[in-house]
Amino acid sequence: MHTRATSPEPPTGGISVNVSQIVVGCKLSIQKSEVPDEKTFQRAEILMIRSNENPELNLYYVHYIGFNKRLDEWVTFNRLKLDDVEFPKPTKTSKKKAAAHATTTSIDGTPPPENLRKRKRQIDSTPQTPVPLPLPHLADMPSGSPMPNEILKRKTETNDEEKKDLESIDQLELLPTFSKEKEIEKLRTSGSMTQCVAEIARVKNINSIEIGQHLVDTWYFSPYPEEFTRSLLVYICEFCLEPFGSKRCFQRHRLKCTLQHPPGNEIYRKDDLSFFEIDGRKQKRWCRNLCLLSKLFLDHKTLYYDVDPFLFYVMTKTDKLGCHLVGYFSKEKESAENYNVACILTLPQYQRKGFGKLLISFSYELSKTEGKTGSPEKPLSDLGLLSYRSYWIDTILAYLYNHKGETSINEISRVTSITNDDVLHTLQTLDLLRYYKGSFIICLSDKNIEYHEKNMKKKRVTIDPECLKWTPPHFTASQLRFI
Repeated sequence: MHTRATSPEPPTGGISVNVSQIVVGCKLSIQKSEVPDEKTFQRAEILMIRSNENPELNLYYVHYIGFNKRLDEWVTFNRLKLDDVEFPKPTKTSKKKAAAHATTTSIDGTPPPENLRKRKRQIDSTPQTPVPLPLPHLADMPSGSPMPNEILKRKTETNDEEKKDLESIDQLELLPTFSKEKEIEKLRTSGSMTQCVAEIARVKNINSIEIGQHLVDTWYFSPYPEEFTRSLLVYICEFCLEPFGSKRCFQRHRLKCTLQHPPGNEIYRKDDLSFFEIDGRKQKRWCRNLCLLSKLFLDHKTLYYDVDPFLFYVMTKTDKLGCHLVGYFSKEKESAENYNVACILTLPQYQRKGFGKLLISFSYELSKTEGKTGSPEKPLSDLGLLSYRSYWIDTILAYLYNHKGETSINEISRVTSITNDDVLHTLQTLDLLRYYKGSFIICLSDKNIEYHEKNMKKKRVTIDPECLKWTPPHFTASQLRFI
């Protein structure tokens, strides 16, 4: 009599273990603060382990469960709480392999009986019922192909349901109320928003940078050369953006670097605030350094070394030492989707000071000069999405508050250069649309008026169109060959 062999499975519940048993995928509590008197623990998952001959010298890269990916970090052994460890559950694939191995080998290593092998061959040779292949995606079907009946049926049913929903809308009711708290919570815990799935698993390779007078902790992976990943701190020249792995090399560079502002045309200046326009084709090295720097704080974009198709608009603050980088946005020279922003970033040391909205406002000011409407390239990061929603709300409320008489979505879009879709989304978010006598109307409530009047009392730096000295660039076909 033969018994089937079963491989032991790792425990999945919370148990107490020693450090040598910790593997990638384990979930356990991590001490958030390294200060002994402030012991606060947070549940986290181990994504990577840097092994050492002494297990107590291992480094663990962890992701805090329920928090954004930018908070991932390397931790030491003494910050692990080993009395409540949850091991990763075995995958279905590993279970199937173990079962297949058990059917071909007995517990003592002898092959199974001949009749069992014959029965297995008979089962394998039995004709199976053909499994229908999944229907092709509509986007992958060639033009002119007939649509499958099932898809046609579902499409018709969906259209009928949408008509019924529209007919059943109450005359003074709008779409479901937007919850800002739920939206912020969803963005806070959403983790990575990158388009490339392979980027999600990438571990942050640089922990912190020093740029100017600021020491900044990085958030995400950036493809800097490997020599910089071995340094505890990477030094970046705040004017030419060149990285250095040692302080000595950085100090020698600063003695020779003569750049005091971004290498482009200054198109806006008011007080100590300036904007520079830089062509990626003319200043490749500087723009590539800027992209590498920004990738440390952006996880939703894929980095390309070809900066030729882009224009970069860089915001700086000026003092006696020069023009210090605050933030920037890039823009395609020729955008098929009419995007007015490809990538936007305010450096962490300047965040929560209104500079993000100032960058957004400047991008729309350029769109107004061009006589176009524009929208940012999707997807946006969590912080970028919040900034854009805040800008759209403030701008549209200001227009409705000051406008007298009738207006329309097209008119709001024309005046503000915000696309119709973004205007409609913002009106729905603010609960300003009402269904009345067979059509939708825009209704400004007392709550919205109170919010706008309170917002007007805040002192904010704004873009002055009179200070913008800029002519929209035009590129010939030969200049756009790289696109």
